[in-house]
Amino acid sequence: MADGSNIVKVRDDCEPIYFSKCDDPENDKVFRVASGQSPDWASAGDFGIADLRSRVEPWLTSLFQSEHLSLLVGSGLTTAIQYDACGGGSNGMGDFKPKSRYAKQIISKTAESAKAAGRGEKPNIEDYIRVMNELLRGLHVLGDEEAYEELKSELDGALKDFTDNISDIERQIATAVEDKRTTAFNKLVLFLMSFASRTGTRDRLGIFTTNYDRLIEAGADIAGIRLIDRFVGYLTPVFRSSRLDIDMHYNPPGIRGEPRYLEGVVHYAKIHGSIDWINANGSIRRIGLPFGAKDIQPYLDAPGLNADPSKIMIYPNASKDRETAEYPYVELFRDFAAALCRPNSTLVTYGYSFGDDHINRIIRDMLTISSTHLVVIAFEDSLGRIMRSYQEWGRPTQISLLIGRDIANIDSLVDHYLPKPAIDRTTIRMAELLRQRYEQNHAVSGTEGGGTSGDDHASC
Repeated sequence: MADGSNIVKVRDDCEPIYFSKCDDPENDKVFRVASGQSPDWASAGDFGIADLRSRVEPWLTSLFQSEHLSLLVGSGLTTAIQYDACGGGSNGMGDFKPKSRYAKQIISKTAESAKAAGRGEKPNIEDYIRVMNELLRGLHVLGDEEAYEELKSELDGALKDFTDNISDIERQIATAVEDKRTTAFNKLVLFLMSFASRTGTRDRLGIFTTNYDRLIEAGADIAGIRLIDRFVGYLTPVFRSSRLDIDMHYNPPGIRGEPRYLEGVVHYAKIHGSIDWINANGSIRRIGLPFGAKDIQPYLDAPGLNADPSKIMIYPNASKDRETAEYPYVELFRDFAAALCRPNSTLVTYGYSFGDDHINRIIRDMLTISSTHLVVIAFEDSLGRIMRSYQEWGRPTQISLLIGRDIANIDSLVDHYLPKPAIDRTTIRMAELLRQRYEQNHAVSGTEGGGTSGDDHASC
């Protein structure tokens, strides 16, 4: 990141501003602009948290009240909460090395996949699963049953290890020391509420995540946020392809007209699947897997499921045919594109490293609509993919950047830079009208009965 460890670009910044922490602990101007840059708002070169907050927070507050708002969450959120709760973090990818007869070819292709994704030649387990899945289909076509069964067994083991690693991350957070766990979940709740607190007249917030864990679901439960997704049912909800525009509304008392959105409700989509999604008898179902469950298998053995780890719907999965491999992910990506690619839409990414071509393509298409805006919040850009995308897309006026551990760590975000829960102006106006009516009635009764007038009441 040039000679600064953080990047900010908001409001009228013509270019990204690089800055780093000052070495002087006595200096209240804790940040210093990189040499060669002198933005108008920090022309002296040094600035403090208050200066940065006054520039960032009002800007984000405005963007968060866009007509359409979406939040894309990557593994960075899970890592941040895990770090706060446990003192460390991991992405759950784990180490994996194939051992089947085609191990050499698999290793070669996964290295190519990792390089194409901008990770050098360091493939993760997702790369291995993707390549092994493609090879499995090829062996099935060739009719090589022996090699097929050998590879399938290894693939099933890789999927089990993968899901076990993800579940272990959940368990580490759930069983962390109480005070650290409480602090971490409080940060998560504040983070989610900064986005979910939309006014009652605005379109719903849409949360999309590439994560397989259920951290967002856990945070939503604590915050009292209702998540609406494509699953319908109670005991084992089933994924529905039909676009059911289900929502929750209410009729404000004393106000006639159309119903308004009930607060604390968001649309939610896990575009890469989840460890509690199962392909059971041709349907995608969500099982009642507790957060941080030690072992998933007992929940797969439930009557009517009888599933093994290969049936867990994570992307890429181990399905045999292309149709099943694309479902339900094709539906979820369609929802993602529909949410983003419309006028007056804002997308905020957090903890997403821009390593998924499918997602990047949709974001790029969104930016072709001149009234849209992208806000990138990331702890780091060690692989350079964020800034490379920023340069390649050529839409600087439509992109805001908050990158670096001094500005984008979750503690600093919720304490200083993310908006506080939005003020619902309609609700305030309704309260004022009701208060005025009450005060008028009270004033009349007070005059008649010798009581106080409505002027004695404090204003809201």
